[in-house]
Amino acid sequence: MPKELSHPDPEDLTLARILSALGDPVRLHIVDVLADGAEHVRTDFTVDVAQSTFSHHMKTLRAAGLVRQRMDGTRCYVSLRQETLRRFPAVLESVLAAQRAERTGA
Repeated sequence: MPKELSHPDPEDLTLARILSALGDPVRLHIVDVLADGAEHVRTDFTVDVAQSTFSHHMKTLRAAGLVRQRMDGTRCYVSLRQETLRRFPAVLESVLAAQRAERTGA
């Protein structure tokens, strides 16, 4: 039986927790990759951190309600959590737009 990962209830999600989770450049990059709407695996993220650090970032994003993780055998698939996007429309879009503009100097 696959390991079931815990995800917070949509009613327990808060804007403060989401913004706090997005306050790290590695987590912002992870969410930027996930913004394409697809499920991704670890190799899809080009971040220069140890596996344990990457796992910590994923756990932080999951605890904030930003991502959904699904295990399939030994692979973990991750995607943006649609309930969160519906509950806080435009927050993620605005944060990612600002991050992209900062990265490009626009």
